Amino acid sequence: MLRKIRIILALVFFLGVTLLFLDFTGTARHWLGWMAKAQFLPAVLALNAVAVIALVVITLIFGRIYCSVVCPLGVMQDIIAHIGHRGKKHPYHYSREKAVLRWILLLVFVVLLVLGLVSIASLIAPYSSYGRIATNLLQPLWLWGNNVLAFLAERADSYAFYSKDVWLRSLPTFMIALISFVVIGILAWRGGRTYCNTICPVGTVLGYLSRLSWFMVYLDKSKCKHCGKCESHCKSSCIDVKSGRVDHSRCVLCGNCLDYCRFDALHYAHRRPGGGSSTPEGNSRTGQEQQGASSSRNVTASEHPVDQERRSFLIGAGLVTATAALAQPKKKLDGGLAKIEEKEVPKRVTPVIPPGALSMEHLSKHCTACQLCIAECPNDVLRPSTDLMHLMTPEMSFERGACRPECTRCSSVCPTGAIKPISRAEKSSTQIGHAVWIARNCIVETDHKECGNCARHCPSQAIEMIAMDPNYPDLKIPAVNEARCIGCGMCEYVCPVRPLSAIHVEGHEVHRKI
Repeated sequence: MLRKIRIILALVFFLGVTLLFLDFTGTARHWLGWMAKAQFLPAVLALNAVAVIALVVITLIFGRIYCSVVCPLGVMQDIIAHIGHRGKKHPYHYSREKAVLRWILLLVFVVLLVLGLVSIASLIAPYSSYGRIATNLLQPLWLWGNNVLAFLAERADSYAFYSKDVWLRSLPTFMIALISFVVIGILAWRGGRTYCNTICPVGTVLGYLSRLSWFMVYLDKSKCKHCGKCESHCKSSCIDVKSGRVDHSRCVLCGNCLDYCRFDALHYAHRRPGGGSSTPEGNSRTGQEQQGASSSRNVTASEHPVDQERRSFLIGAGLVTATAALAQPKKKLDGGLAKIEEKEVPKRVTPVIPPGALSMEHLSKHCTACQLCIAECPNDVLRPSTDLMHLMTPEMSFERGACRPECTRCSSVCPTGAIKPISRAEKSSTQIGHAVWIARNCIVETDHKECGNCARHCPSQAIEMIAMDPNYPDLKIPAVNEARCIGCGMCEYVCPVRPLSAIHVEGHEVHRKI
């Protein structure tokens, strides 16, 4: 019963968090945004005392429920392990705890957090790792499926779906996500929860808290027949049948051992004051009944063999196809005749960071690089930074769109407080940067023709067209009023000059108020 309840709750959380990263309509964040804020590390960085205390109390009462239910990376490992070991009679075996390695990695993680290098520390953080996997590997597949539905709906004169561009936001971040998925996937395929109980810093913290939990899994030595079924099905490799001991710091309460024990030797019960356990008496199921149930499970599993080679080939082929498609450059044609040259990213002295981030320092100290804000951005403005000191943190670029003043979706989904929630009015009065005009690139200088696109589309009316030369009053150039410019990037986006725009936005390290 415990195993079934855990599986149901785990699937609800896993699908909910995954949908947060996949949904591009902004609907999921209204209903499921709290699932991201309930993750352990984001709650700590956001100073969300309610969430942190709740997770600690739950761990002290029930054990590592967080790792088996709430954490999406943990559930992903369970899914991979289930696929890899389906049909095997003895998929796991007991292994000793690698305590020294766990503490070293936790110490390095904490030091990086204290130094403000959160994006580097997030390379091994569970929620952040899964966020990058979902954004870079799963979201393209989701968007391609949506585009197929949009194509079919259009042929049926329906507009229930609309297509979205699938593009590679950052090659380094994509490679980090791919490597993380491969490494964690291999560890889960071979050893179940190896990553959780060796590398993951959150797993280490909650693991040692779970040693003090009120409810634990206990092994009754008087009933144990040393058959080894519990040990061979423990995905955390924490049950030692020979010594009759359960390592509670690694147990994630998956419930496998309880289901496979035929002799009623394992119980999930609360501790007695003297340190023992209070185990239920009078189990209605006899040993023969339990043996029969176990046999039926084995028969059922044998009746439905799984072609593992075919499954692995399909997964690998899908990943290779997705990678190739993402890396393939798009060719855009104007009327089928001339190729439109793509815009290049200008070399900004200071990166432009989202409104609500307050400053570069604040963003770097709180952002876990989970990519949720990037996945949520409807204007394709946000993308991961390639700067080593701010690796994978969100920054803005305006080749595909502009940061519209009415949009505040990135600030509403951030679970760590790296991007503070702001209203539309606050965003319109926040200067995240200012526009800079490059005369040598402008059409007025190169072609001696007036454009004025930047001034016409500026939402804050910070750009005014003035005469280039008193002798030529009809030929005008843009003049930027830095006091009114909010750095939305609309001017850079609509500038027709290729490959480098004649006007671009320089960021402010500390955001200003108008």
